[in-house]
Amino acid sequence: MEKVDKKSTHLVSIRYILLYFLIYAFIGWLLETVYAIGTLGHFVKRGFLYGPLCPIYGWGAVILVCILQKYKSKPLKLFFYSAIVFSVFEYVAGFALDALFSDRWWDYTNDFMNLNGRISLFFSFAWGIIALIFIHFVHPFIEKIVKKVLKKIPAHIQIIVINLAFILLSTDTILSCIRYLKLF
Repeated sequence: MEKVDKKSTHLVSIRYILLYFLIYAFIGWLLETVYAIGTLGHFVKRGFLYGPLCPIYGWGAVILVCILQKYKSKPLKLFFYSAIVFSVFEYVAGFALDALFSDRWWDYTNDFMNLNGRISLFFSFAWGIIALIFIHFVHPFIEKIVKKVLKKIPAHIQIIVINLAFILLSTDTILSCIRYLKLF
């Protein structure tokens, strides 16, 4: 059985990370969807998965929370490290998606100083700015809400819901891979 802090009924670290991954992957999907509606004028299914999640946003948030948050009091380091880490992450993710599924989910070919259309100087700069905003404002706000909500939910229910969400995410990932690999 999962260990739970009895005083606060909060989830242990790994389940918190999964919860934040899910929250930010959903927020990323919302942002992508709103952006597509705003630019194209109609709903467009965004992202890799069937469900309303964009995993790249979830992973980005987890990287920020788990690795780069320690630079919160050093904004210049946070900016530059984030710009570098997320440019590498975006390039590797773009390369992997292209190599595995022969498909591109983004293309910066027409952007100034791009590298194989997978990253660009503009977006590298944007990741640094977004990291500053995320670490100083977005995550503290979301973290406060999550803690308030979790205090009201019994620990065993938290564990069941997180486990169920993980099963659904895993199933969605497998089915999405099958779809893009065109195995069936």
